[in-house]
Amino acid sequence: MRPTLRCLIVFLAGIPVALGAVAIHPRLWTVWLAYLGAAITLAGLDGLLAMPRRKLRIAARVPEQLFIGEAGSAMLELSAGRRGAAVEVLAELDDALAPQPTGRAVLRPAGPRQPARAELPIALVPRRRGDHALRAVHARWTGPLGLVERRLAVAIDKKVGVVPNLGLVRAIALRMFSDHSFMTGLKVEKFLGDGSEFEALREFVPGLDHRAIDWKSSARHRKLLCQEFRAERNHQVVLAVDAGQLMAEPVGGVPKLDHAINAAILLGWFCLRTGDRVGLIGFDERVRQWAEPAGGMHTFQRLQAMSAEIDYRAVETNYTLTLAELSTRLRRRSLVVLFTDFLDTVTAELMIDNVTRLARRHLVLFVAVRDPSVETRALARPRSLVALHEAVVAGDFGRERHVVLERLRRAGAHCIDAAPAQFSMALVNRYLEIKRRELF
Repeated sequence: MRPTLRCLIVFLAGIPVALGAVAIHPRLWTVWLAYLGAAITLAGLDGLLAMPRRKLRIAARVPEQLFIGEAGSAMLELSAGRRGAAVEVLAELDDALAPQPTGRAVLRPAGPRQPARAELPIALVPRRRGDHALRAVHARWTGPLGLVERRLAVAIDKKVGVVPNLGLVRAIALRMFSDHSFMTGLKVEKFLGDGSEFEALREFVPGLDHRAIDWKSSARHRKLLCQEFRAERNHQVVLAVDAGQLMAEPVGGVPKLDHAINAAILLGWFCLRTGDRVGLIGFDERVRQWAEPAGGMHTFQRLQAMSAEIDYRAVETNYTLTLAELSTRLRRRSLVVLFTDFLDTVTAELMIDNVTRLARRHLVLFVAVRDPSVETRALARPRSLVALHEAVVAGDFGRERHVVLERLRRAGAHCIDAAPAQFSMALVNRYLEIKRRELF
């Protein structure tokens, strides 16, 4: 129990009262004693009327799992005796969960003989993957006069697991599944009209390619028939995810590594649905995770579990060791989707050399997350000298980023440099384009 600011103001207000009384007559100094006694009595009475600490009970319901990049909530349940009170609540969260402001809950009894109850939601905004906890809840309330406050800290220690975001994958899966797909569990993507694998014969209609006419079948059936083709399957796709220190930088409140993992999971799902084989490699200064390319939708669970194990590392990425080891493990031409990042042309020199060497044997898709704030600062009108310096530095970074991407394209790699909002779908669209053109 401690005095509030209002109690301090009440005590300080007695000073001008005492000075005014003494100025009128010296014998009126006893007014100060009377005022002080009244203030102490009111503070003591307020402390007695305040809700006791032993009456307040706090419990919490915490979700078992959250997706990175999406907010969740924990529900606090507060209960006390039959005496209601207004309680200010502050949740103590792990550093990987964004701090939340103080909330306010009013405890009121539900009936004449019911205890006072209240519920208060606490937002949980994850900033990194892993197991994070709601450590404790700190409560504060005052008496009816607001002169004395009581405080209580309750340990919660309930954990919530933050995992890669599968919401986008599930949403797209629901849109792609038809009613028949729910019954069979399978929907084939054919990509008709492209590729070199024969699909079926169909009757020729104006507008179709004359070169696709099958003259032997047409003569046998006495009508013009043309061949339909689809893209070949059973290609190998390797998702290479960089977990070095540059990938731990947040973009839009989420680390670049998590943007990459979310996009990799989505791309892996698409690859498996179209009949390709998918593998995964997680690396920083050395290879941390490796999964051989495999087909079938059951492989998606393994990709999901392994991607969740890719942790943040405060080390420099070793492209030479990783890409050389990847080349030795891949025995056939594959599509290597490299999720990584760089700062400038100097630090990217070694990366360009190793990607160029890898692109001689495999098809490389270089994927990077662009920070929209850099472009915004480069194009913003400078209103101060500091803003001018920031615009110049941001413009230099943008030009050097363009130079690195252009060098990678000339080396034979396909490049994607997109903002987080368009990152995942830009990657899927590029994969579908590569598959239709049968570049690997």
